[in-house]
This record gives sequence, C-alpha cells and structure tokens, in this order.
Amino acid sequence: MFASRRFLPSISHLAAFEAVARTGSVTAAARELDLTQSAVSRQVSALEEQLGVELFLRERQTMRLTPAGDSYAREIREALRRISSASLNLRANPHGGTLNLAILPTFGTRWLAPRLGRFLAANPGVTINLVTRLSPFDFRLDSIDAAIHFGHPHWPGAELAFLMSERTVPACSPDFLKRYTISGPQDLLSVPLLHLTTRPDAWEQWFAGNGVSFESVHGMLFDQFATAAQAAIAGLGIALLPTFLMQEELRRGDLVAAVDREMESRERYYLAFPPERADYAPLAAFRDWIVAEAAAEPAA
Repeated sequence: MFASRRFLPSISHLAAFEAVARTGSVTAAARELDLTQSAVSRQVSALEEQLGVELFLRERQTMRLTPAGDSYAREIREALRRISSASLNLRANPHGGTLNLAILPTFGTRWLAPRLGRFLAANPGVTINLVTRLSPFDFRLDSIDAAIHFGHPHWPGAELAFLMSERTVPACSPDFLKRYTISGPQDLLSVPLLHLTTRPDAWEQWFAGNGVSFESVHGMLFDQFATAAQAAIAGLGIALLPTFLMQEELRRGDLVAAVDREMESRERYYLAFPPERADYAPLAAFRDWIVAEAAAEPAA
C-alpha cells in the first residue's frame, strides 16, 4: 500500500532540497537547477511545511542542514538516483527489459562477458547493465536485480541458484621457480605469497588440505584476482588462483603451478536475487541461461 500523498513530496521540491543540501547554497542550487533563487527557496520552504520538520538552519546568507535534514538528504539523494537510473534504463530500452547485474570483477570479465553475446542474441529485447560488487549487499537498498556470489549458499534476503564450483592452483612465474627451491607444499611457507582480501583464509585452507602445519601466513594483499595474477606474473610471489579464470595465462606459460596441488574450493559460485524479483522476465531468462551455461562448461 502506498503512503499517504501528504508524505510524498513532489520531485521538484525534493530536487531543490537535495541541491541546496549538497551545495550548501541556494544560489548554487538555483544555478544548477536553472531556477531563480526565490523559486528554490519557496520549494524548500514548501517541503518543510509539508513534512512539518525544519530541514535547514537559516544563518544570514547561508543554510545549514539540521540533523534531521542531513539524515533526510542522504535518503532522498539515493531515491533520486534510483529514479533517474530507472528512467534512463526505460528510455534506453522501452520495449524490452533491463537487468541490473552485480558481478565479481574477474569472473565478470574473464568468464561472463565473453559469453553474454549468446544470451543477448537469444533475448534481443533485454539490456544488461553490469556493476561491480565484491561482497553481499541488501537488495532492498540497491537497484540491483541479481548478483554473482562466491561463497557459502547464504545471502540474507535472497534466493540462490547454483552455478559452479572451482579448483585453485598455487601459480607463479617461471622465473620465480628459478629463484626459489620448491619441492613440495611445505616449501611455500618460506616464499612470498599473494593474498586476496575477499578470501582471507584461502591459503590457510590450502596448507591444511595439504597436511602442512603453520602458525601464520603473511604476504601482499589484493582485492581482485586479475591484479594478483599480474603480480604473480611479475614474479612478486605465488597466488592461489582459480584455474578456469586463468586458462590463458597457464596455457601461454606466463603462469605455472608452483607445486602440482590443485584443490577444490569449499565455496561455490551462485546467482543471487531477491525472491520478489524471481518472476521478472529478464531475470528469469538470465537465470535459466547462466545456470545452463555454467552446467555446460567443463568442471571449473
């Protein structure tokens, strides 16, 4: 049920309020909105009257947000952004549908992007917008329809469709192997290791799975596999990398296995989406497609 209209101010009032809140000046807001200063002031005053709350403290020639006004401005700014985004998506694709998809950077660029053409060819009315998200978020607070998730099958407020598992390998440059003596898993404790911030215990799991005792594991931190892989290629250390995302580097010999000990990750890849969007046509089509696409691939 929609809220009472008295709690739904006009877009023009909200836009004027947001502009003044952001710039701290009626003059600057009027210039940005192509209105007169008096028009902006009237719209802000009308908003305050409608809400029954003082949003600004008027101090001579300046306007300073009240605590309530500051909190309101943050929420209104995000609401206006979402309205603008929805309008832009509709204008770009008025006859089809738009799917806003959050991706993991390396998975998105290495695995998903090269395959998207097949989906778009089969679904010509759908437009896909890609944004990067490294960790779970609240679908209720973001204009995202679905997200690629790596981890355990748990995302509060979302349904998950299984995509695939992965195998990782400790990889480094051929030159790195010439500089260090590595004959088995235990030797990796004495060489530089490269870590991913989103998988802080990956090396610990690998050592434990290979029966290697350790007290702690240190090394350089990276937020994406792509940069960790480039650092490994440059000879900075050994990175624990998914083989299906690094096929080209391994095939060319830019990266080689430091030890021949691949390991299946405990976590899996999933497509996450809010239950209330499950029947949204572009999402349903994409979900069916990516599940089938992942199942058709050789085991990751």
